[in-house]
Amino acid sequence: MIYPRLRSLLFRLDPEKIHALIINLLHIAGGAQPLRQLLSMLFKVPNDPIQVFGLQFPNRLGLAAGYDKDGLGWRGLSCMGFGHIELGTVTPKPQTGNPKKRLFRIQEQNALLNRMGFPGRGMEYLIKQLNRKTKDNIVLGINIGKNKDTPLEQAIKDYVFLMQGLYPYADYLAINISSPNTEGLRSLQSEKLIDDFLGQLSEERKNLDEDTGKKVPLLVKLAPDLSDRELDGVLDAIIRYGIDGVIATNTTIKRDLIPTSWQTESGGVSGAPLTELSTKMISKISHRTNAELPIIGVGGVMSGEDARKKIEAGASLVQIYTGLIYRGTGLIKEIITETNFLS
Repeated sequence: MIYPRLRSLLFRLDPEKIHALIINLLHIAGGAQPLRQLLSMLFKVPNDPIQVFGLQFPNRLGLAAGYDKDGLGWRGLSCMGFGHIELGTVTPKPQTGNPKKRLFRIQEQNALLNRMGFPGRGMEYLIKQLNRKTKDNIVLGINIGKNKDTPLEQAIKDYVFLMQGLYPYADYLAINISSPNTEGLRSLQSEKLIDDFLGQLSEERKNLDEDTGKKVPLLVKLAPDLSDRELDGVLDAIIRYGIDGVIATNTTIKRDLIPTSWQTESGGVSGAPLTELSTKMISKISHRTNAELPIIGVGGVMSGEDARKKIEAGASLVQIYTGLIYRGTGLIKEIITETNFLS
């Protein structure tokens, strides 16, 4: 009831600056035990544990990558009812990302348009944040991507480097090859490149399993704009190399989903315009893999009903980001209540 009024004030300010402020506040709250306890009391939710790709999740709802890129806010966020939090996208080296202004609200559609380009402080900084335990009853995923200045033909080196560095800290790793905001990145999903790419990651995962004695699930985050042929090629490689699951989907570059006044802006669109497109992609993946490949559904989850539809389409878990910005924290309990006890 309060959030719509608060949102009207927040939306008068630059979205990236507001986001940075919120992350810093969560960082402060997460660093103080009394504040964490208070948040846990305020955001107490009815959990329903579920096991997916070998991990036990307190509930089906997670926070999507992009919200906490550098691991500053996850301790505070973990007290707000989420069953899992996906950090990142993190790159090997720090980078500034694309030039500002690069994050826009399309308020008439409850949407965001972003062309961030993986801004962040790099892997070593994230590790420092993760070394400041504890994470209690929360699953932490880490979303990884290549640096902008790494040539596409050498991208595998960035992903292998990140896997090696982050393996001890991640409950799962998400391979981001679907952001539209790093030039050429989405071509790694092509039939020509995906087989060799996933083959090398799978081999590295085997080595890390042996070295650490720990098996970290490996997921691939896919674009919602793949053709049926492209999707089949990616899924064939995913199954061939024993990848543990997919995240469907990233933002869309389709411009017929947003008002004409926004269609010349570059970047990916999230929020309500993506809802149906993402859910259809989840259904396709589930159908093509005989519902045997675990799916995290993300993209336009703006209500409990949206989350339920994604699960009914074949997702085991769901994530939010843009919905949290437009609906506020009340959305967390709404989704968990709606999706608990779904078979």
